[in-house]
Amino acid sequence: MIGERIFEKPLRKMIVEKTLNQTLHIAKSSKKDEFYTQLSDIERELKHYKEHFKNKVVFCNCDDPRNSNFFNYFAYNFENLGLKKLLTTCYKKQEKDLFIQKESQNGVFLEYLGEKNENKIPDAEEIGIKYLKEDGDFRSQESIELLKQSDIIVTNPPFSLFREYVEQLIKYEKKFLIIGNINAITYKEIFKLIKENKAWLGINMGRGISGFIVPEHYELYGTEARIDDLGNRIISPNNCLWLTNLDTSKRYEDIILSKKYEGNESQYPIFDNYDAININKTKDIPMDYKGIMGVPITFLHKFNPDQFEIIKFRKGNDNKDLSINGKCPYFRILIRNKRHLNIHFKIPKYIKK
Repeated sequence: MIGERIFEKPLRKMIVEKTLNQTLHIAKSSKKDEFYTQLSDIERELKHYKEHFKNKVVFCNCDDPRNSNFFNYFAYNFENLGLKKLLTTCYKKQEKDLFIQKESQNGVFLEYLGEKNENKIPDAEEIGIKYLKEDGDFRSQESIELLKQSDIIVTNPPFSLFREYVEQLIKYEKKFLIIGNINAITYKEIFKLIKENKAWLGINMGRGISGFIVPEHYELYGTEARIDDLGNRIISPNNCLWLTNLDTSKRYEDIILSKKYEGNESQYPIFDNYDAININKTKDIPMDYKGIMGVPITFLHKFNPDQFEIIKFRKGNDNKDLSINGKCPYFRILIRNKRHLNIHFKIPKYIKK
């Protein structure tokens, strides 16, 4: 059996033998949602969250287990993470060729409890693929019932449905680690969660997510598009991020500030429609400024909620985009340095572990 052979080797070699098209979520091709996460990117991010998974039920609800790199990661690391259960579902029935265009009505489901076959981790077919009564859409009642049973949701959801997907996770109060486009930060629903400290950016973003596998009918665009040594077609948009509500120590690392406002006021113009100074790069945040500052959205990747307070996003007092001399810079997040407020901050419990 394939599963008896491939798990004797390192995880990457296992994936090579298993299929040339390892990828992640199932989505409607008409919406150009077929971007599938590489195993290397999953490993690079997930290594920072190991302590969260002990005795937890993980649900990958946009994943065909026969092809998903998320399933491969969690199945292979089941014991190392101390998982209780792994669940995967995907939208409609998918054949072994992940990118087949054939339509079907039933979603795919798999439950893995860490069982082994002759001390080797079996592949998805050996574990036992099942078919749902519904189409496997994350909004279907079957998928919601599985969601309720789960502790942590980890996947790459359809970008076109990102708002709705996150809304469901919040509604059912689930922990999550998911991939989205950087522009998702600008969605009012997502920014509200970040402002209220209910969600934050993960460790890797931009070039930290090296690219996505796409099907044959997608154009290979961009200077970094390529075909890898497995024959996978890779697009590297360099504009994606991980969104999560799983804590890490990195969240509490201060941004090191080296610039000063006093004596350099001309470098920090004031917005026309809000009493705040404009800052073009996070590294240029002045250490001595006590007022409100407008920073680029990439600031959120280094945002420490103990160091800074988020005031609002994008709009001035007139509810129009923030402007300087009548011109609008790219979207700005209005923040304030908490260190100047003389507030006593407790060390987060996470850091005390």
